[in-house]
Amino acid sequence: MATTESRAFDRLLDYIEESLGFATSMYNNAYLDRRISARMRRNDADSYRAYQRRLESDDEEQQALLDALSVNVTSFFRNADVWEALRPVLRELTAAGRTKVWSAACSDGREAYSLAMLAHDDPEVRADRIRIVGTDIKRSILQAAKRGEYLASETNDLESQLAPIGDYERYVERDEDCYRVSRPVKRMVEFRRHDLIRESPPHEFDLVLCRNLFIYVDADAKRAVFETLGSGLRPGGYLTIGMTETVPSACRSWFEPVEKRLRIYRSTR
Repeated sequence: MATTESRAFDRLLDYIEESLGFATSMYNNAYLDRRISARMRRNDADSYRAYQRRLESDDEEQQALLDALSVNVTSFFRNADVWEALRPVLRELTAAGRTKVWSAACSDGREAYSLAMLAHDDPEVRADRIRIVGTDIKRSILQAAKRGEYLASETNDLESQLAPIGDYERYVERDEDCYRVSRPVKRMVEFRRHDLIRESPPHEFDLVLCRNLFIYVDADAKRAVFETLGSGLRPGGYLTIGMTETVPSACRSWFEPVEKRLRIYRSTR
């Protein structure tokens, strides 16, 4: 990136953070540039400065950019081995009593609903004792999560995603191209807006899932998010992160591995 453009890019990031309220300083520049450049192409903006001028005068483009900057990659039962390893965790937690679960950066709700389906699917898990909270920073994606409707034409092979629970039709109703999460599954989950970097945890939880977010954020933000997640775990509670992610060295004393390869940890605090 040329020096002039580099300065313009930095000014654009400052504007997005200060005027639009999105914490650009917490994300790595390569990720931000990919998302911003895609919006620039959609708007025929040939420079960062030109795109900033567009943002300053266009409320709809401001929202479109904020939506683009939010991370939304998700699927049902992503990395099936992880979900099998969570079965005994849910058995243990629900045997002890009421269990609160947090799906942080939940995107369109498939992770939270996967956990609810898993609880219903396993006869040794007390699904009636589980309450799941799904949070995300993006309001529009939370509305989609609350609906619990997923179009086969807009995602990759939904039936394969649901394979870990076998007879998925007990929990997901299909109407031609649309898959709808059943009412018993939806009743286990509530969704709310939450900023992982700037806000405290919404409750204290027995199990926290925050998977495949950390590949997008920088080192300082990563530690800030881990501090939020760690403070949201009760003593002895469980944390699950993405299989390609690691706990920052400054935070490793807070967790002990339960399934290291699958990135399932237990709080030691």
